Amino acid sequence: MLSTLKILLNSLKMALQELRVNKLRTFLSLLGITIGIFCIIAVLTVTDSMESSIRNDLKSMGTNVVYLQKWPWDGDGEWWKYVNRPEPEYSQMKAIKEKVSTADAVTFLFSSGGRKIEYGADYMENVELLATTMDLDKMQSMDIAAGRYFSPSELTTGSNAVVLGANIWEGLFFSPEAAVGKVVRFSGRNVKVVGALKRKGESMLGGVFGDNTVIMPYLFARTIVDERRFADPFYMIRARADIPLGQMKDDLTGAMRAINRLKPTQDNDFALNEITTVQGELESVFRVLNTAGWLIAGFALIVGGFGIANIMFVTVKERTNIIGLKKAIGARPGIILLEFLLEAILLCLIGGGLGLLLVFSGTLIAKNMFSSFTIGLSTGNIILGFSISAIVGIVAGFIPAFSASRLDPVVAIRSN
Repeated sequence: MLSTLKILLNSLKMALQELRVNKLRTFLSLLGITIGIFCIIAVLTVTDSMESSIRNDLKSMGTNVVYLQKWPWDGDGEWWKYVNRPEPEYSQMKAIKEKVSTADAVTFLFSSGGRKIEYGADYMENVELLATTMDLDKMQSMDIAAGRYFSPSELTTGSNAVVLGANIWEGLFFSPEAAVGKVVRFSGRNVKVVGALKRKGESMLGGVFGDNTVIMPYLFARTIVDERRFADPFYMIRARADIPLGQMKDDLTGAMRAINRLKPTQDNDFALNEITTVQGELESVFRVLNTAGWLIAGFALIVGGFGIANIMFVTVKERTNIIGLKKAIGARPGIILLEFLLEAILLCLIGGGLGLLLVFSGTLIAKNMFSSFTIGLSTGNIILGFSISAIVGIVAGFIPAFSASRLDPVVAIRSN
């Protein structure tokens, strides 16, 4: 056993020495493995990070929420079918609450971009206005950095109170605490800051508000923007905890058809959208990306495997007389096979390690460029990368290793 380990250790030392001596040959041989591992692990790292981001977004937005809108999210670009639909109206809220008993929260909202906010001599442009009624804080998590969210009386009386997104308070006041209590001008109207939100960061699903948003009560916002002409108003409706979302959608469909006075033969003139619709579309994109990554990686690994096989055949040829001497002093064919197989695996592991190093470097660059998007090389993908490398090494090195183990010792010793 000890002698076998010495033989294998000496073989690995010789392999590393040949890597140093034949740098160009080694580089060309490992290039395919490096590219292959880089392609597949890079794609998996990006898609895993995106999927993780989507799960977090869904958790914060709630999967039991329906968006009642004019436009469907899966309309396939057929806008002419929906352009003449009526917009949801604030006046419908009372009827929706009365008719849809399976819902425990109903919110009417609209957003309008391109707004200007001012404080003293400082100002910011292209700010997003989000107008809301009750229960928005039940639909989406409101992480308050300073101050508070709206009180029920502020929402029902049309108060001029506002809550600022992170980009707004950071740009005008530098800290959320400094923003609370200040009176600012928004689209020419004086408003009072009652709260400041924590930084949300970029989101793949977006949500109804972001860091560049000013949130205010709907009854005050409608004095600034006519949502029927300059916005796309919508409802967010949350199902009760003990009610399946599909059941609430059925109740909501019946209620809206009654509210809009649709005949039984008429199609719905509204859309009930779910976050899971977007999630399903994104997951199909991820599957395509993963498939493309595996195909590119497969071709690169095949090329790399042939390169490894070629360098192992050359190695066997260069060491033929040494193989003969080892067999002459008692080395069994299995030991010779294992010796060269380990060399092939070592070569592939080095190539795979370089590919993983490139992916890791790419994640560091991505973190610096996109600070709001979390991307990282997981332990599972590292293990997968090295496992694929080892498998390629076994497949590519087996035939050269087997041919080495079958050499006749006398013929091998006499070879030049």
